[in-house]
Amino acid sequence: MADTVAVLEQARAAYRSGDWETAREAFEGARRDAAATGADLRALASCEWWLGRQDACLGGLESAFRVLSDERDAMGAAEAALVVALVRLIRAEITVGTAWVRRARRILADLPDSRGHAYEVYLTASMDLDGTGALWPAESVSRMRELADALRQPAVSALSAVAAGMHAIRAGRTAEGFAQLDEAMLCVVSDELEPEWAGDVLCTTIHVCHELADFRRMADWTRATEAWCAARGAHVLYAGVCRVHRLELQSASGEWDAAEAALERACEDLGSDHPWIAGEGWNQLGEIRRLRGDAAGAREAYRRASEAGIDPVPGEALLVLADGDTERAAAMIAAALEQRDRMGRARLLRPGIEIALADRRPREAEHLLDELEDDARAFGSDGFHAWAAHGRGMILIQAGDAAGAVGRLHAALDLFRRLGQPWEQANVLCWLATAQELRGEPALAAQLREQAGAIFERLGAPPVVVRSAAADDGGPLTAREREIVELVAQGRANRQIADELFISEKTVSRHLANIYVKLDVGSRTAAAAWWREHAGKRVR
Repeated sequence: MADTVAVLEQARAAYRSGDWETAREAFEGARRDAAATGADLRALASCEWWLGRQDACLGGLESAFRVLSDERDAMGAAEAALVVALVRLIRAEITVGTAWVRRARRILADLPDSRGHAYEVYLTASMDLDGTGALWPAESVSRMRELADALRQPAVSALSAVAAGMHAIRAGRTAEGFAQLDEAMLCVVSDELEPEWAGDVLCTTIHVCHELADFRRMADWTRATEAWCAARGAHVLYAGVCRVHRLELQSASGEWDAAEAALERACEDLGSDHPWIAGEGWNQLGEIRRLRGDAAGAREAYRRASEAGIDPVPGEALLVLADGDTERAAAMIAAALEQRDRMGRARLLRPGIEIALADRRPREAEHLLDELEDDARAFGSDGFHAWAAHGRGMILIQAGDAAGAVGRLHAALDLFRRLGQPWEQANVLCWLATAQELRGEPALAAQLREQAGAIFERLGAPPVVVRSAAADDGGPLTAREREIVELVAQGRANRQIADELFISEKTVSRHLANIYVKLDVGSRTAAAAWWREHAGKRVR
């Protein structure tokens, strides 16, 4: 008995000092001797969590729940049940996780207000477990604030701040919302929350930064989170999550060579324990590959993202657009827009504008731009403002107002430079070049294309093809079709065209089929003859 007491004291002391491996081994020894209490088993589960062993963590949590229930520690049992629910939900085990929330809710119904009640409200609000269709609803924010005021516990106050912050951001009160989230994050990095809940706050905050294209704040909190993880051991689950977020930032800043291979490894590592974050990583990998012209690799990454529960649109729709199937691309964007809330829709709007213009639907493009400009004003995001300025420039080019387009495109270019996004800068430079050509400034257009080309070359990406009715000089072909028929006229074979334009040979064949229909010709020779006749009218 004396030895068991000593082992437990050793385990508890190691746990308090953050020596997770020593604590785990000692707690395991006490559990084998049936001497560990429910609280000890709960601490053992936390050790497993810190060591990145989620299956063992879940086993420890469920054992702790049973022992705490036997000990008639209803509050401890309810809190253990809610952490089981949290971990299950993080792993996308929605049915099982929701069942554990309901179990905890039944226990809490007979207990006075406590930290456990705050955990339950937070989890239900963040996951819409009651099926109301609204994340972070006002009623939950009010209830969390009531609990925070009554209990005066740092953990409850932090979770209340997250709920209030997310509600405010989704209502368009971005500065107010981020002030609340920043306060909650300070509680996290000051160790005022239990680790599992702290990790969820970290993910929620960094994810919303990414969703709002607030890369500066995302970078700041990613660095703080990395330091928090580093102080607690290399195996911490959220160290892997931070790695994905860091790679997302590297991708935005054009560090594609380093990010591409690292993203694939990180997503494989996180696949079972944190599938939604892995899905975000797969989607980002798809974006890198799409922008580099690797359509097959992009489709595979998007498939993995979809399997993890992340919708790969708009990237997947833009791949379809590059194949020349504007109708299908438009249908994909429309379907995705129907499934997203206001904040989630924002990321789809600029690609939707590009697709609508390519599909000759300027009125739809204007409708999408109106929504994007409203969002940019409401959310105050530099990223949204950049997307909106670019979208306005695209529409003005389509309408033939090249002079107006230049001003908006320069505004977008300045914002993308401030955000440190080189591919986006090169993309806008291509649109600016088109606008200058339409203004009769070929020398300036050539200079802009040269600047864009230098960036694309550094990134290992093919140049952007501007699809614009105004730039097509009234001809029946899209910009991509004009490129292909020009190469046909120069005697290139389909394989050579595919290599030069970074597309598949199958895509070249599909474009040629469309070209023959539009030109009412039946052969490559006839298409080449049409090109030689009309080459003087071409505007690149």
